[in-house]
Amino acid sequence: MNRISLYVFGFLIIVPGLFSDEKPAQNFDEAIYNWSRTFAEVFQLTNQKHYQVNVDKVKECMTKSLDAFLSCVDPHSNLLDPKTYKMMMEMTSGEFFGIGVVIDNTRSTKDKQLVIIDTIADGPADKAGIKPFDKIVEIEGKALEGMSTDEATAMLKGERNTKVHVKVIRENQPEILSFDITRDVVKEQNSLCFYIEDQNIYYLSLSMFSDNATRQLEKLLTKAQEKKAKGLILDLRNNSGGLLNAAVDIAGLFVDKGSLIVTTKDKHGKITESYRTSRTPIAPAIPIFILINNYTASAGEILAGALKIHADKTENSKKKNHNPMVFLIGTKTFGKGSVQEVIPVSNNCAVKITTALYFLPNDTSVQAEGITPDFEIERFLPPSEQQQWVAKFYGREQALANHIKLSPDAKKEEAKKEEAKVKSWTERAKQVLLADNQFSEAITLINVLDFAKENCSVDLSSRQKAVDFIHAIFVSNKSLKLVEVKIDKAAEK
Repeated sequence: MNRISLYVFGFLIIVPGLFSDEKPAQNFDEAIYNWSRTFAEVFQLTNQKHYQVNVDKVKECMTKSLDAFLSCVDPHSNLLDPKTYKMMMEMTSGEFFGIGVVIDNTRSTKDKQLVIIDTIADGPADKAGIKPFDKIVEIEGKALEGMSTDEATAMLKGERNTKVHVKVIRENQPEILSFDITRDVVKEQNSLCFYIEDQNIYYLSLSMFSDNATRQLEKLLTKAQEKKAKGLILDLRNNSGGLLNAAVDIAGLFVDKGSLIVTTKDKHGKITESYRTSRTPIAPAIPIFILINNYTASAGEILAGALKIHADKTENSKKKNHNPMVFLIGTKTFGKGSVQEVIPVSNNCAVKITTALYFLPNDTSVQAEGITPDFEIERFLPPSEQQQWVAKFYGREQALANHIKLSPDAKKEEAKKEEAKVKSWTERAKQVLLADNQFSEAITLINVLDFAKENCSVDLSSRQKAVDFIHAIFVSNKSLKLVEVKIDKAAEK
């Protein structure tokens, strides 16, 4: 009875605080003041009443609570604890090494895994056997749940020739896979270029923007001009950003010198920065087809959106300009249009906080909206192992026992040996592209446009007119209206 009385008594003391008649806070300062009092009360009660608490635990709890506060404000703001902040400063001020992966930036702190979108060609992770869409669940024995993305990526980086132990889960793999990856130099720019000879089309993929990205694309455009190519495919799928200045420089290859690419505005709507091209364009008069998807973010979608806007300006401009025909293919981009600053605070921590938004040349923001493609084409993923197994053993003549064979498969063993050989990253990339429906559809669109220019008397003087023309004959992913035709069976007799 005494225990029950004690419990009820304690509960009754706490209840009045829960039903206080305080008025809701009118502004940020008032809200913070009111809740700081609650924080102080909780800290005091913890110190007085908690059975066991130590200073180290207090430090850990405080960093987590502040990080939770910032992450609640917006998903790109967070607190960098002393260890993470120190590692970040070392990486930005000196030389650092990593494992060479492109990660999913949409991850939240609560997520138990870190999705690898792609691996850097011949990088440490690629050589160790990490594959795109592997999910890291543990780094150096620490589970990722509750770990910020900044902290996780910082743990993957370190001194050269040191090892980092990661565990990943992979689709169709029942067991967790373990890898010891030796950190090494990660190439500044992961790019891949192919010339599609029988189509006279060039292809370039950029997974991030860096200082040498512009030089690579400039060389490619020169070659395309020499070949009088029908078109260029610029692949920005899975491009999570990088250096904004590099994206602006790339835009300078296509649009007039001094063209506005992007501005940043603060919370009052005031322009804080304007980014304009500073070079003379060299782009040949060929259409540019840009591949985008939901992992195209930040600088990637700014480049795609700005080029599309400038291409549309060509029709209404009275002066001669160099803006090429630009078309976007794929799926809607991620919509990351915010700017973050890293600001040091006390206790050797730092705050990464969103301070502005990006705005395209037409004064629209991509924030939470993304860029919509001109031609929406979903990516067809390769069949799963289960689907491949079903296709192999069911629904085919050759799956039947004792089926008639036209000729013995003498090269079967040779084919197995060939498959067993370790292919280079470039060869693997070729195989992926050849099975990529978005890539093949881009080639089709270039050919449609080129054929129309050469053989049809249609008005293709502007980007929008070209888009309308292609939409009229291009069926892929289009919503079709089917009308039932009823046949009179009596009439048939």
